[in-house]
Amino acid sequence: MADAHSGPCAHGDLLVNESLARYTSWRVGGKADRLFRPRDRDGLVAFLRGLPVREPVFWLGMGSNLLIRDGGIRGTVIHVRGRLNEVRIEGENRVCAESGVLCPHLARFCSDQGLVGAEFFSGIPGSLGGALAMNAGAFGDETWPLVEKVVTVDRQGCCRVRERDEYQAGYRRISGPDNEFFLTAKLKLCSEHGVESRKRIKTLLARRANTQPLNLPSCGSVFKNPPGDFAARLIEASGLKGYCIGGAAVSDKHANFIVNSNQARAVDIETLVEWVSHEVERQHGVRLVREVRIVGEAVGDEDEQC
Repeated sequence: MADAHSGPCAHGDLLVNESLARYTSWRVGGKADRLFRPRDRDGLVAFLRGLPVREPVFWLGMGSNLLIRDGGIRGTVIHVRGRLNEVRIEGENRVCAESGVLCPHLARFCSDQGLVGAEFFSGIPGSLGGALAMNAGAFGDETWPLVEKVVTVDRQGCCRVRERDEYQAGYRRISGPDNEFFLTAKLKLCSEHGVESRKRIKTLLARRANTQPLNLPSCGSVFKNPPGDFAARLIEASGLKGYCIGGAAVSDKHANFIVNSNQARAVDIETLVEWVSHEVERQHGVRLVREVRIVGEAVGDEDEQC
């Protein structure tokens, strides 16, 4: 396959044989056969309608909470960060935001408009589309309690308006109509003086900086918290803080973070995720459930412990 190159197409930008490491918060991942960045919503819909029926499609936002294996992704990756990024007021105490809007930007926008309830988005290092897809949360709040309705698009480019009650939200999960991608969401918030909202965002960001390893590439929390406990506590109690495989390490600052500390490969990170899960279950009898999604093709690399 040819080296990566970019070129405009009628509906956006299309890159061939493109490394995905630059698009993920872990800074790892193999190549995509094709990566498409839509011009806008209409461009995305038109592009989908023109794709071959059997072409695999993978949706990518900010690339947080995601591990792409070193063998990359076959087919077409659709990357919406920086493209589907419109956010606006739509009705009393309502905000309509596209899926490519970054969660921290959404938090600031709502605060600037005198709306409260979205401050927790400031602690989510991802886009709204990803937050909707996994019911992302931070500081005790979650995405879907704010959702009033969404607009989705399917693989064939057909758009639909979906009401909130067509989805069932749980802890870091959402179920609903299959094979549809979120384009926009309408959120219902409350009105309040913006000063208090901005103060809360400032407090939450300071708390995040004090407790999370923001100076190194990571995906955020790797594991869901088990009922009545915390994944970080169990990992630390298993003696795994600082444990590393290749260039991947369990953070010394927050045990539920795995960081790319020294030019890690995806296989290093995945192997470390599996080892942490194994050790916690062996020592404490608790099977941790991954929050991070692992996708793509593996390669036959050998792992090296340090």
